[in-house]
Amino acid sequence: MTIHIANAPCSWGVDDPKNPFLPPWQKVLTEAAQAGYKSIELGPWSYLPTDASELRHQLEAHQLSLVAGTIFDDLVSEANFPAMVELTHNICRNLSQVPTAEKTHADNLPAPYLVIIDFGNPERAKFAGQSDKAPRLSSEEWQHMMQHITTLSQIARDEYGVRAVIHPHAGGCIEFADELEQLVQDIPHEVAGLCLDTGHLYYSGMDPIPYLNRYWDRIDYLHFKDVNDAVWRDVIARGVDFFAACAEGVMCPIGKGAIDYPAVRAFLAERNYQGWITIEQERDPRNADTSLRDVTASLHYLQSVGF
Repeated sequence: MTIHIANAPCSWGVDDPKNPFLPPWQKVLTEAAQAGYKSIELGPWSYLPTDASELRHQLEAHQLSLVAGTIFDDLVSEANFPAMVELTHNICRNLSQVPTAEKTHADNLPAPYLVIIDFGNPERAKFAGQSDKAPRLSSEEWQHMMQHITTLSQIARDEYGVRAVIHPHAGGCIEFADELEQLVQDIPHEVAGLCLDTGHLYYSGMDPIPYLNRYWDRIDYLHFKDVNDAVWRDVIARGVDFFAACAEGVMCPIGKGAIDYPAVRAFLAERNYQGWITIEQERDPRNADTSLRDVTASLHYLQSVGF
């Protein structure tokens, strides 16, 4: 089992590039390298330098590569779709021109990845983790989203050689078990793989290992998080939206929460996983001063249990 572990800017609270409280991108690159990571995700477009030559220079200066870029936006509406096409070209163009992650893999397809996440419906964000209350898309809206994801995935693959992976996400329109099942029926594996996230599975009511097992043949890339169960139960009970829950500390360092990572490690060893895992710990960026401590602790914990 050959596993490489990366991190992502969201561990420093970087999700919305317009948030006035974001830490400097130089801090993220410096601390990711200082913590011992060799690769990082791009984060939201325009946070790291968008000029490919400058981005290459900064990555090389910090001895980092890019494992993935991310689309984290409304993938349902027709009005937003042209912007998503442009964003796909921008992200994948840079992924094709900078140092990218080592191509270790087995049956899963290798890095770099375009992680595709639907997010942007405030009613879904409000009812994150609450399958019985969250409003669902109509059949027509769902099919629009599937068509949009298919088109973006094909652009990434055919024009840039980047593998698209779809990430079910708490508070998005692909979140719960029935939506994940519908997704894999509607989008063939040759079009896009899956990036399953242990923390988002747990947040949305799914025990991670059974769902990793169920969709194993569709998984190309993994995200690891840990969830403070007491905070999670409290925010669900109060109906707190997803990012407000993150600001309250629902995500915690790996090994400090409810997910059994020794069992996850045993499962991945049994399946002989070869490839990349990215640790994330969403937070309010005003709490980024503890990010170095936490991303270091998460990496050390995973190493201590055999990753």
